[in-house]
Amino acid sequence: MGKMGPVPAGCCPKWPHAALLVTHLDQPNDTPRVLPGTIWACNAVTWQMLSDPSYRQIFADGIWHQNTGLVVLLGLCPLLAVTNTVINGLGLGLATILTLVFSNLAVSLARGLLRPEIRIPAYVLIIASVVTVIQLLMHAWLYDLYRVLGIFIPLIVTNCAIIGRAEAFASRNAPLPSVVDGLATGLGFCLALVALGALREVIGRGTLMSQAGLMFGDLGELLQLTVIPNHPGFLLAILPPGAFISLGLLIAGKNWLDAHRAARQVSGGQTLRTPAGQVG
Repeated sequence: MGKMGPVPAGCCPKWPHAALLVTHLDQPNDTPRVLPGTIWACNAVTWQMLSDPSYRQIFADGIWHQNTGLVVLLGLCPLLAVTNTVINGLGLGLATILTLVFSNLAVSLARGLLRPEIRIPAYVLIIASVVTVIQLLMHAWLYDLYRVLGIFIPLIVTNCAIIGRAEAFASRNAPLPSVVDGLATGLGFCLALVALGALREVIGRGTLMSQAGLMFGDLGELLQLTVIPNHPGFLLAILPPGAFISLGLLIAGKNWLDAHRAARQVSGGQTLRTPAGQVG
């Protein structure tokens, strides 16, 4: 398994004392370096010490600190396109969780068999195979939801977050940590989808869990809630511009919570949490 090395300290304006880590190594014995086209941002991404991963830290990063939809901002096409209701977001989110878990597992198991030159095409083939199975299962058991989500189910293959986790984590770790990373990243993405769908649905329709029958059958009729009675409807929230505005509000809310938490820690004399993979 390749080791990770630090970039000289002082390169990060947010944590000038920290040494950022390079995660992209072509060979196990390569000297760590920043490669052209490698994306790393200290204020958006928290790096993980892959040699001894903490499951608690993996979940914290995947769900909150490194959330795919609200921090890293990957996979925005389905995030914005299908989240006009909670059920649509939940359906796509669950499909993404399954894809991340099984593709991370397969990549981790095959990491010793793949040559560096063919690893990216191999990852794409693995992800496409997993997505095809999920698509066929949804077609068989959740046909109405499958029709609503449409092209965005096979487009899971092109989600940069999935191939990104395969390259950055699963290809460098054992199967169990890779499965946990896929589950955490998928949960974070699913929560972002559901939160965005709930916000748009309540504002646009005044309801919550509408069309739940698409996923839960007859039980779904009992899950539908009317949040705002006699709501006249707000078309902008349901249309694509409303998706961008709602996503911006969610990102702003998360940033406010992070800033408020940091301010409380400073005022209380507590030590700020050092991002994973950084040397404090």
